[in-house]
Amino acid sequence: MKALMLAAGMGKRLGKFTNNNTKCMVEIAGKKLIDRAIEAVKKAGIKEMIIVVGYCGENLIRYINENHSDGSVSFKFIDNKDYAISNNIYSFYMAREYLVEDDIILLESDLIYDTSIIKKLVEDPHSTIAAVAKYASWMDGTCVTLDENNDIVQFVDKVDMDFASGEQYYKTVNIYKLSKEFNKRIYIPFLEAYMKAYGLNSYYETVLKVISPLAESKIYGYDIGNMPWYEIDDAQDYDIASVMFSKGKDKYNLVMSKFGGYWRYERMIDFCYLVNPYFPPKRMVEKLQREFPVLLCDYPSGLSMQNMNAERVFGVDMDNILVGNGAAELINVLGQYLTGKVAVALPTFNEYVRCFRNAELVKIDNSAWDYAHNVCKLKEITANVDTLMIVNPDNPSGYLIDYDDLLSLIETAKGNNCRIVIDESFVDFAVKERRFTLLNNELLKKYDNLVVVKSISKSYGVPGLRLGVLSSSDGNLIKSLRSLMQVWNINSFAEYYLQIYNLYSKDYSSACDKIAAERTRMISELKKINGIKVYDSEANYIMVDLNGTSSYDFCVKMLDKYNILMKDLSTKNYFEGKNFIRIAVRDSHDNDLLIAAMVKEIK
Repeated sequence: MKALMLAAGMGKRLGKFTNNNTKCMVEIAGKKLIDRAIEAVKKAGIKEMIIVVGYCGENLIRYINENHSDGSVSFKFIDNKDYAISNNIYSFYMAREYLVEDDIILLESDLIYDTSIIKKLVEDPHSTIAAVAKYASWMDGTCVTLDENNDIVQFVDKVDMDFASGEQYYKTVNIYKLSKEFNKRIYIPFLEAYMKAYGLNSYYETVLKVISPLAESKIYGYDIGNMPWYEIDDAQDYDIASVMFSKGKDKYNLVMSKFGGYWRYERMIDFCYLVNPYFPPKRMVEKLQREFPVLLCDYPSGLSMQNMNAERVFGVDMDNILVGNGAAELINVLGQYLTGKVAVALPTFNEYVRCFRNAELVKIDNSAWDYAHNVCKLKEITANVDTLMIVNPDNPSGYLIDYDDLLSLIETAKGNNCRIVIDESFVDFAVKERRFTLLNNELLKKYDNLVVVKSISKSYGVPGLRLGVLSSSDGNLIKSLRSLMQVWNINSFAEYYLQIYNLYSKDYSSACDKIAAERTRMISELKKINGIKVYDSEANYIMVDLNGTSSYDFCVKMLDKYNILMKDLSTKNYFEGKNFIRIAVRDSHDNDLLIAAMVKEIK
């Protein structure tokens, strides 16, 4: 068995990463791709490796000779001088004399993968194999379909794929085991004929597509399952692969620096960011999908229509409500508007700490009351500041000020000529008897000092749409904030979501009930773990004090060992020197996985 790597390409899409080197010289997670490939070849017991070089080939040859000269693997290099005008079909053809001498493992140079994959292909009894992975949204390029014996039925180009039936496809990993008989009798003759007809600028997999229907060219599809791999074509692929193959603190820090986009890491379970796993319902999603072509190709309405949609959803006069590109946009335009002294109860959502750029920030230390809101203290503060800002339920503690106490606080603030901003993004997750909203016309008109902020992304289960609302009966405030916002700040998908929401409002109430029940169960299970303190919550997250266990190290371990991402709170205000984490409430299956992992790791 020999290994063959095709490494002649220029890798232009990788930009700066391949300015002076071919793709396999790119370093990811502390190790070059070529080093990973040679490590995998050694692990599989392969003693000879042929590498077709081209662009900056001399650098690659020099590097291998200087770093892999221990004799465990011998190297032969083939120079594709026509790399700039050819593709990998020609590089593959240039190695034809080796392809008929022995069975080979074929590798592409832009791959990163679990090094055990090659060993598994070598040991598999099938003579001709394509490593494949179940198709996922991040994958691009050639796919295959398999029969009941896992033999490849057909190769499918991406332009021919039926994405509505994506579950039938497997993506080729671009690692093959090819027998010398297969190469000699079938593959090379077809390869020569194809190049004669169509030239050198094509792909070796194109020929596999042509010959796959032939009975004699049976290729077995080896499903690699959950073994990690990634094909690195551009800078974003580089970034994603860096996260996938990093370890420990490097991995955790990289993931947390992304602030989302975790759908790219399909096996990671996100307990950090806060969503509603029970909403929207399937039929609402299907309705959105049906309108996708129209929504994609047409402009959204301007801000006035969005406010009209919000009026239909929340029952607040459209002149008293603004729709934002997530609550974050509204918080930031509010931060531009407010002046004077702004008191903020901390710790809280970081946007409220950094956004008040034209005001003096007055910090209220909620750790003094074990991270609960002290209503009496808040009332006192309203006499000395221009604006009071609180999140209710609080983030990250989940502590909820009840309705009557909150009205009393708003009344006191009004008497002290103090504006009060209440972020009620999580209040819908409270148990029914404590669930309420301040988005009420009568209430807003009575208290023109009241500003209500609500994130639709978090509670309504659509963070990808980026929706939030801000409401107040203070006309000057609304007019000023609106002047700071773009005309088209909301996309068509978000607009249509607001337009159809009322059809599914009962489903939403039911979804919030499910979260409340699941949170209660989850808190009960967490409290059975010795050595930690679990805080009661009325939100879709739970705060936990790990006491003597480092919260940062614990979050690193949970991601590294279990692929579970959670929020370390040690860097937030008034958690310094403490070991708190915040855990999102997901569905029961994911929550049970988390609890089981925590039981194992907290001793």
